[in-house]
Amino acid sequence: MTRLSEVAATSGRVAETPSRNAKIAALADTLRRLEPGEIAIAVAWLSGETRQGRSGIGYALLTDASRSHPAARASLSIDDVDAALDAIAAISGAGSKARRTAMLAELLARATAEERDFLFRLLTGELRQGALESLMIDAVAAAAALPPAAVREAAMVAHGIASVAHAALTEGAAGLARYALAPMQPVAPMLAQPANDIAEALAAMGTAAFEWKLDGARVQVHKAGDDVRIFTRNRNDVTASAPEIVEAVRASRAHALILDGEAIALRPDGAPLPFQDTMRRFGRTLDVEAMRATMPLSVFFFDCLRLNEEALTTRPASERIDALSRALPVEVLMPRIVTDNLETAEAFYDDALARGHEGVMAKALSAPYEAGRRAPSWLKVKRLHTLDLVVLAAEWGHGRRSGFLSNLHLAARDGHGDGFVMLGKTFKGMTDELLAWQTQALLALETHRDRWAVYVRPELVVEVAFNDLQASPRYPGGLALRFARIKRYRSDKTVADADTIDTVRAIYEGQVARTPN
Repeated sequence: MTRLSEVAATSGRVAETPSRNAKIAALADTLRRLEPGEIAIAVAWLSGETRQGRSGIGYALLTDASRSHPAARASLSIDDVDAALDAIAAISGAGSKARRTAMLAELLARATAEERDFLFRLLTGELRQGALESLMIDAVAAAAALPPAAVREAAMVAHGIASVAHAALTEGAAGLARYALAPMQPVAPMLAQPANDIAEALAAMGTAAFEWKLDGARVQVHKAGDDVRIFTRNRNDVTASAPEIVEAVRASRAHALILDGEAIALRPDGAPLPFQDTMRRFGRTLDVEAMRATMPLSVFFFDCLRLNEEALTTRPASERIDALSRALPVEVLMPRIVTDNLETAEAFYDDALARGHEGVMAKALSAPYEAGRRAPSWLKVKRLHTLDLVVLAAEWGHGRRSGFLSNLHLAARDGHGDGFVMLGKTFKGMTDELLAWQTQALLALETHRDRWAVYVRPELVVEVAFNDLQASPRYPGGLALRFARIKRYRSDKTVADADTIDTVRAIYEGQVARTPN
């Protein structure tokens, strides 16, 4: 029986070290000591998830349930906690909140202070320890003495490492043999890392394939004979929502395909509609034909994971691109060039932006398809906007950021008085030095606080880089930043110099109205 305290301690060690190898070693050491029935639970937890999902447990419920003092000694097992979370997830109907609170309070009363901290962060999605799924794949491989590539491929098919870990750790290579890439079994998509510009991408790759980066819906399309199904990046079946994509793939002469691509709603002139419009159309299950007439979906495929009997994930990108071209007509292929010339690549990037797209992807021609991994062989280069915004509050950090104010609440001036309009939060882009300075500066401006955040006088202006804006009912201004990160504090500017919500709306209107040259 493994105690919750052991998993919490491992999480702490992983959070404290910046070394990837040290993180893997700490995780693998814990995995080797688990009972078979505990493996899937602990792997999910140390990847920042629970088997039950959020189950309606948030900050407010946790706060209400943690009125008692922490336990003096550790007694909870992994199975104890998992069983309690199962029971909480099953509660529904009238009075469900009170019953969830009572059951959660009973669990927390048995947890030590360290265990409570772990559970709070786990259940609110704030377990920022660096143990993402790609790291856990390597840890499972190390614990089971298996090649990471074999574990990664199995996890790709099995919908995550938690499903594979038990087989890997109890059966070894034989356990992984039953996981094979096959049509109608969606796999985790490969993801990209950011690059600052085209020059950086070329410096990293030399000759590379450059493709448009669309702000659409990632799709994985499977074909087996005339049966065609469409899956989202979360592997949900949305075939009924996009008959255009079904028809396009069914027309291929290949009898079996697994394709990776992007679905997007375009205007008649080829410019993209806002992301929300694509998702509204993509999620439609009723009146699909009527929606298709007014907002047709286009699809652009950029990778081929299987062609007929051959799985291609381990083959270089150049071969997968060739297979894609053989299987599909050019109309549904992502526009692409292959070059090592900076001027040519930048012209392709500029053209993509002019057409209203996010930017480009740069892909190494020799790299395999690393499902579920954010790999350096795929780099994304996107346009950036910046705004000078006002800091209204900051939330306490976790892991190596414990004791520092980290997640900033950002707002624009309302432009017509002394008020502010919230646009979002971010903890990204901060160095250790900036965190230390920021914490001291914000505490000096504190007006009040709650358990999670310190609220401050609106006196600090920070330059924020972001990719785009999106409509959001969450904030009073109706807009939210996408992929925001801190560039620097503007000590040369006062709050009166910060950008107004009118400026923000103008950026959004330009984003929506963007048309190709």
